[in-house]
Amino acid sequence: MSGQSITDRITAAQHSVTGSAVSKTVCKATTHEIMGPKKKHLDYLIQCTNEMNVNIPQLADTLFERTTNTSWVVVFKSLITTHHLMVYGNERFIQYLASRNTLFNLSNFLDKSGLQGYDMSTFIRRYSRYLNEKAVSYRQVAFDFTKVKRGADGVMRTMNTEKLLKTLPIIQNQMDSLLDFNVNANELTNGVINAAFMLLFKDAIRLFAAYNEGIINLLEKYFDMKKVQCKEGLDIYKKFLTRMTRISEFLKVAEQVGIDRGDIPDLSQAPSSLLDALEQHLASLEGKKVKDSTAASRASTLSSAMSSLANTGISFTKADEKEKQAALEEEQARLKALKEQRLKELSKKPSVSSTTAASPVSTASGSISTAPAIDLFSMPSSTNRLTGSLGSCPSRLSSAGFSATPAPPPGSSSGLNVDFDSVFGNKSAPNNTDAADDVLGGILKPTVASPNQGLPPSAQQPGKLLIPPLALGPSPHSDIHWSQPGEKKLTGGTNWQPKTAPTTTWNPATMVRTNGMHFPQYVSQVA
Repeated sequence: MSGQSITDRITAAQHSVTGSAVSKTVCKATTHEIMGPKKKHLDYLIQCTNEMNVNIPQLADTLFERTTNTSWVVVFKSLITTHHLMVYGNERFIQYLASRNTLFNLSNFLDKSGLQGYDMSTFIRRYSRYLNEKAVSYRQVAFDFTKVKRGADGVMRTMNTEKLLKTLPIIQNQMDSLLDFNVNANELTNGVINAAFMLLFKDAIRLFAAYNEGIINLLEKYFDMKKVQCKEGLDIYKKFLTRMTRISEFLKVAEQVGIDRGDIPDLSQAPSSLLDALEQHLASLEGKKVKDSTAASRASTLSSAMSSLANTGISFTKADEKEKQAALEEEQARLKALKEQRLKELSKKPSVSSTTAASPVSTASGSISTAPAIDLFSMPSSTNRLTGSLGSCPSRLSSAGFSATPAPPPGSSSGLNVDFDSVFGNKSAPNNTDAADDVLGGILKPTVASPNQGLPPSAQQPGKLLIPPLALGPSPHSDIHWSQPGEKKLTGGTNWQPKTAPTTTWNPATMVRTNGMHFPQYVSQVA
């Protein structure tokens, strides 16, 4: 059963409505569940710090707002999330925190809801002070001590004397605030404080490694410094010895809570004789009486101390590199798991070939099958009443967008053959009248025929014209008969003379369609 409170769910829902995915994720990472922030939420926020369109101040302000909650769980997890982004997020996140005058003001925080709230409130106050100091240190030196380059050519090893004497106190203050967390193994009793301790443990290793390299650089320059510089350097070295003891105790706690012994670096104490040599050198610069010491003995003591500090630095560096390698392997494993999950999802989806095979219009070869072309000009033999000689013109049918079928053999009554060349005037007939008979088939043909012309049987019935069905199929008006109106005798007075009637020719190519029927357009020409 989920440990999220109703308040957590309502808050997340509010951010879902407003469309703020960053604020919603911050709320999910800082719920009332007594466990560390979930990795998926932290990873998402880390990615947000790398996106240029994400408002970093808004992200930070959302985290600050969560620290105003009265629950120690929400506040502690808000600090952990902020710390995680400072370490693993884009550098512009910690840059913004360093630019602020104030960060976390939790020095008086106290959760009185229960005994555990009292105990955890103490660590919340200490933890917030460390995060504040971490941001202040970045503001002072413009880099993060836990991320600087280390080694013989590292940042702390190559600093000049003046800058080194100003930088080492800053790193000491940050180390002090970290060690002031001061937790015992029996106080790491829940997932929230354990998550904070792990981040502090990783910071302690990296921070002390940089601190140690700065001390090595200091000792190399010490015997060439001025009197004031030597005095500052000696004070810094004495504080370093104190912090070395404290970091050793911190690492013991880490070992007690289950951190692998191989992940904990070894501390090699510098010989006490080195401190004596440093004090003797300062006393000689101040004009005090000191014990006589040869340059050879002083060089031997310094060499021994440098060797011990170098071993400590190597041990801390190895521990840090091992932690980085483990993080890298974990990231690679996560990416591999995501890749395998994606491949499984793709394998479950239907392939293109199976989709094509299931299509009703596909064939075995993958091409679309089509039905035979329909002859729009064919009709049952019972409705075929055309008697003229009909031809076929596949080329014109194809140009009209239809698939033409071969013309039936002569004598077949299964379809009609239309001579479009004759219709459109592309071919001249030996006898114009016969051509007109063949084309029109007696449609609206005058009943009066010349003696030299032969008429088809359907046109030899006086007073009747047959309208055959055309390309649109059987016509419901096929039995309608048309009569030629009789010629009227006109008379007009005594001087009236009969006039010769004009000869009328018909243009069969011009047709007018009315109510689904075709009628020729009458164009008369005076002979």
